[in-house]
Amino acid sequence: MEIIKDKSMFQLQKDLTYMMPVHFGGNVFSKEYKAQQKATTLMMTFETDRAVLEQYIPEELELLAPEVQVGFTRLSEINWLAGGQYILVAVSAPVRFNGKKDNVDATFPLVVWENLTDPILTGREQTGIPKIFADIGDLHVFQSHYATSISYGGNTFLTMKFVSEGLMTGRDLEQARSDLRSLDNIGWRYIPKVGAPGADLSQFIYFPQWLEVEKVYAGKGTFQWTELSQMQNPRQYHIIKALASLPVKKVIYSALAEGEIFLDTSMSRVLE
Repeated sequence: MEIIKDKSMFQLQKDLTYMMPVHFGGNVFSKEYKAQQKATTLMMTFETDRAVLEQYIPEELELLAPEVQVGFTRLSEINWLAGGQYILVAVSAPVRFNGKKDNVDATFPLVVWENLTDPILTGREQTGIPKIFADIGDLHVFQSHYATSISYGGNTFLTMKFVSEGLMTGRDLEQARSDLRSLDNIGWRYIPKVGAPGADLSQFIYFPQWLEVEKVYAGKGTFQWTELSQMQNPRQYHIIKALASLPVKKVIYSALAEGEIFLDTSMSRVLE
């Protein structure tokens, strides 16, 4: 018996890009389109023990320095969210991918907490950024003091504080603009098998992005992890415990920057 397909049934279009649920339609992929958003970012970089940190770096990557950055970023006026906003906290390390074809230096995000579903899904599915949910407080600002906290289910697991020493100017500002411009990431897109151990897909993704800096405040930053129990945070407590175990030998750099972040998904690619 011949089966006749109804042309009204949903069919994938080769020239469109899709996100789940796919059957409601996709979008035309444009190489000209760039995601852009206003950004306020508070970053702190610390030196840690190489051997401890390397436990969390995939063997396909090379750790360039035993350093970890903890960064809070508030994004607003986001073009792909029709002017919406969200907040993220990223913990990352500098790495190099040495493959058969590609040799790339970038930041490897160990984890990225975000307080909105849309960027979590797009970042995980498209570029393998390890995004998970948390409640993230906006920056509390009082005179020269800045503070925020990150929690899950009412349980705070990270606090960040910053005391501003004033705006950078002249050569210091230009150097900061140069140092902070590149936000390139290497994501690990990992899709587990269904009903079995292992992966159906495991690939490293180069994801270029950059910050056009407008202002930078110098200052001193501090952060503190609070470990949670499995009951308090059943799917993330082990992540928090691992990050809290990283020794803080010294804080290398702290700054609060304002500007605009651009993400160019058309330049993303699978590393080989």
